[in-house]
Amino acid sequence: MEDSQDEQCLISTHQTLVESFQSFVRAPINPSVSVLNTAESSLFPRLPEPALGIQKTTNHLLQEIAPALDRSSLSANYYGFVTGGVSPAARVADGIVSFYDQNVHVHLPDQTVATTVEEIALVLLLDLLNLEKDNWLGRTFTTGATSSNVLGLACGREYIINQAIRRGGKKSRDEQFETVGGQGLLSACRAADIDNVQILTTLPHSSLKKASSIIGFGRTSVHDVGKANDFLAFDLERTETMLKRTNTASIVVISCGEVNTGLFATRSFRDVAVLRSLCDKYNAWMHVDAAFGLFARLLDSSPEFQHVWRGTEGLELADSITGDGHKLLNVSYDCGFFFCRHPDLSPQVFQNPNAAYLTAGSPAIHDMQHPLNVGLENSRRFRGLSVYATLIAYGRTGYRDMLHRQIRLARQTATYLFSHPAFELLPESINQLSDIQRDIYIIVLFRAKDDGLNESLVKRINRTSKIYISGTTWKGRPAGRMAVSNWQADPDADLKIIQSVFEDVLRDWRSGS
Repeated sequence: MEDSQDEQCLISTHQTLVESFQSFVRAPINPSVSVLNTAESSLFPRLPEPALGIQKTTNHLLQEIAPALDRSSLSANYYGFVTGGVSPAARVADGIVSFYDQNVHVHLPDQTVATTVEEIALVLLLDLLNLEKDNWLGRTFTTGATSSNVLGLACGREYIINQAIRRGGKKSRDEQFETVGGQGLLSACRAADIDNVQILTTLPHSSLKKASSIIGFGRTSVHDVGKANDFLAFDLERTETMLKRTNTASIVVISCGEVNTGLFATRSFRDVAVLRSLCDKYNAWMHVDAAFGLFARLLDSSPEFQHVWRGTEGLELADSITGDGHKLLNVSYDCGFFFCRHPDLSPQVFQNPNAAYLTAGSPAIHDMQHPLNVGLENSRRFRGLSVYATLIAYGRTGYRDMLHRQIRLARQTATYLFSHPAFELLPESINQLSDIQRDIYIIVLFRAKDDGLNESLVKRINRTSKIYISGTTWKGRPAGRMAVSNWQADPDADLKIIQSVFEDVLRDWRSGS
């Protein structure tokens, strides 16, 4: 160890990154092939002998590794996946998190304020999203929306099967009702006379099927019950028919912001209320997959945003909600959140049994649960500090302004593509300019009308390194997808860049380049 050089390396690294930040905002998004090759060839396939030491290691990281990283979170013009940036306040907090390296697993209020900060951050997040904090006492931070979906389905699994056991009046030898968490899925299903579990949803995200596999339901348990002529809306008659199945336990999942289109499965409070009524009638759990759609609750009923806002009405009726921090909240990766209206269920699934050393002498305070007993991890990063910092720095007004800019840029881009003779705006249900101003949230789905161009369109756009978009498929054909989610979105400046890229790509293709 070379302690005398530690401080200087930390200072030089910080200075280098800060000085680079502004140049990254409009810089090429992806590193060149030569830069990537240089970085790869510089990597050490074996431990170096002698070791490099901190100074040479710092130089290696800054001069060879860092230049080969993309600018996906740094650039205002990265529209791939749904990748928000990191707000300045969140970036400051994240540096503190790395420096102090807290393990947020047990409430230790006489030793650290970390768990209290996370609890307050979750309460502030509920406030931002217009959800009543006292109704969502089951809450925690996760790695992201995928792990939050695992939590939602796991809690739903506990609920629907345990309810079936209770309805049957079956108890175990110790006269306590059996639970999935205690007895295991197979034993609990036998006790409940359940031989089938189903997840009913519309246009599910791939992470939902992944989560269903992890918790033991299997990917084939996910059933799309959308209408034939309205792919995201629930076919209520079909949904109820499936909920009626005997010896079957059900979870209903609402897609709040479908990944390809950004559209919403429900369009009013009544839509959610009807699903809530069906879930209550048939003892089903209602989960909301709202990785980025949940933030539309920041909007209001003004004509410009009313339709999108109504897509999140009624979500407070759900049993659990999934959200992502690295999307529209614009905090760094490794941050999602999970809200549940049944705080007693999470410990049934995630409790650490026979581990008194983890919680001895540290009872939960102010009704806060120990994080390790309500989530997947026994040890994790202090995720909540970045959320706390960015929320108090910008507040509801700042985040609403951010979302307004993101939506307006998406709609302006959609209008440009809709009016362009070479491109087709998707989905096909958006077929008038008024539809764009009503329906578009932050995602723009499109393709080229010429099949030849369409096959290479996404690669051609991304090759410019001026903007970056995701490739996808729509109804079996290639399509491009833009997700506007960075806090730096500037509708006027960014639209000019987007238009110039599309026109350049079109011109090069026509010239045979």
